Amino acid sequence: MIEPKAADDGSADPLEPGTPAAAPDRLAAGPRAKVVRLSRAVRRSTAGRRAEAVRRSELAEVQAEETRGAETVPRTGGGMFRSLRNHNYRLFVSGSVVSNVGTWMQRTAQDWLVLELAHGSSAALGVTTALQFLPVVLFGLWGGMLADRYPKRPLLMVAQSLLGMLALTMGVLTITGHAQVWHVYVMAFMLGCVSCVEVPTRQSFVVEMVGRQDLSNAIALNSSTFNLARVVGPAIAGVLIYALGGTGPIFLVNAASFAAVITGLVMMRGSELRTPEPLARAKGQLREGLLHVWGRPELLMPILLVAFVAMFATSFSMSIALMSKQVFGQDASSFGVASSVFAVGALGGALLAARRARPSRRLLIGGAVCFGVAQIAAGLAPAYPVFLLLLMPAGMAMITTNTAANSSVQLAASPEMRGRVMGIYVLVFTGGAPIGAPLIGWVGELAGPRLGVVICGVMCLLGVGLAMLLTRFAEGRTRDAAVRGVVAAPGGAR
Repeated sequence: MIEPKAADDGSADPLEPGTPAAAPDRLAAGPRAKVVRLSRAVRRSTAGRRAEAVRRSELAEVQAEETRGAETVPRTGGGMFRSLRNHNYRLFVSGSVVSNVGTWMQRTAQDWLVLELAHGSSAALGVTTALQFLPVVLFGLWGGMLADRYPKRPLLMVAQSLLGMLALTMGVLTITGHAQVWHVYVMAFMLGCVSCVEVPTRQSFVVEMVGRQDLSNAIALNSSTFNLARVVGPAIAGVLIYALGGTGPIFLVNAASFAAVITGLVMMRGSELRTPEPLARAKGQLREGLLHVWGRPELLMPILLVAFVAMFATSFSMSIALMSKQVFGQDASSFGVASSVFAVGALGGALLAARRARPSRRLLIGGAVCFGVAQIAAGLAPAYPVFLLLLMPAGMAMITTNTAANSSVQLAASPEMRGRVMGIYVLVFTGGAPIGAPLIGWVGELAGPRLGVVICGVMCLLGVGLAMLLTRFAEGRTRDAAVRGVVAAPGGAR
């Protein structure tokens, strides 16, 4: 016997045969079910529209933050040097040219001073180089976090002043004859500590000067000035060391060069800077930056790619000396020619990159693949002139990859995360050298420089493939997590 209330509360199926008592409710049950389904669809649609509105609001805030001060900057046209129409960026580049030349002069003088004080010890030279890069590996991520917490222009002024004081101190010690090897060790380590903050701050400051529209062009021009200084600086240092009778004056010249950067920063127009709000101090900000990179393939891909390329690019630069001397039997002057050809190729690649409005993933991957192929071809070069000819496209491909990766990372990073993201970028760019250089050097010792260069190129190509696989894996994990979050959300299972 059917309870009367079974039909009243709707628990009986109106389509089930043998329930005539429910027949009068069938007409009502159908419309009620449609109303319920329609109500649920409306709620889901409303929630979706609300989430989309929030997302658009956040995006509008980010864009407003990025374009702050843009109304005071004239809109620029195209051209290889279009970023130089920006007043602040002109000041920045002018100071960077002078400072970069001084920095490369000091690097040459520092190596020469260590060899003099340590009686030609290559081990002492290696320790100096390791001490200068070690802080970036250990503390680079925290340096990027400081770049997000504090206004970048004052932070750069402080960092540049500290670098200048270190150069001045080392110059005075050298000129007065009190310099010792441990002094150079301490200076190298302190330079690395300041660079932990200065490098990610300087890199992420570019977009505040030129905006997103000309960011790729500005980064490419920065690379051009850096590679130009890389060619000019050591040559000037060699002449001055010989003419002035020592390395001490070189440190003083570099100390004076920082005045150009600081002056340019002081003379900038604050109203034309697109300055985001500084990040408030909170727990978990470092982990937040790492998760930000892991959860966004447009950030993860270039960072992973530049990690592998930088790992074997450094060892390739080292292999140029071994190939010149041991394979082709050339002297030191010929090695200098080979290094200059490689730097000229890098300079050409930077200038070509300056013509592009925005880097693409195809350009990034293509540049890395071309760099690996160029290394393999250089390792198989039958004669020294052919080797020199292949160094130019290798330098061009390397700087194209680095410039495209740098631009891609800065364009994809959120403004409040840009310092931490660039800290990660600088870490992988610098931290790969201590791994790749000894590995390729060991292979070169066992099987010869040719095989070392070829393996270097092969490993670079494998790194490109591995970066793509890891990015796809991370993208899949992120998508799965997003799907699980939607399902677990209220109403998501309906």
